[in-house]
Amino acid sequence: MHLAVKTVLTLLLVLAVTEIGKRSTFWGALLASIPLVSVLSLTWIWLDTGDNEKIAGISIQIFWLVLASLPLFLLLPLLLRRGVSYPLSMTGGLLLTVVLYLLASRLLGGDPGS
Repeated sequence: MHLAVKTVLTLLLVLAVTEIGKRSTFWGALLASIPLVSVLSLTWIWLDTGDNEKIAGISIQIFWLVLASLPLFLLLPLLLRRGVSYPLSMTGGLLLTVVLYLLASRLLGGDPGS
């Protein structure tokens, strides 16, 4: 039951962002910029474990990894405005993100298993 509730709530939030984004680029972008996945994940982990230290550790790691993901949002519009197709532009942005995640992982010392 607990998993079903988490799934339905998460699905509803993602659908809301998608539908609002179709109607307004600003409001869609605003809602998408809220770290819903992070907030939901931290909430679900905290509800399941009650472990504040685990939440604090994950939060710090999310902060640094978000920085590595931001260039995707600069590269994507740049490529699209130069006539590159959406699938190719998104692939390029995701590949850049993977490279930057790998670099961030090395700088952060990889996964310490915490």
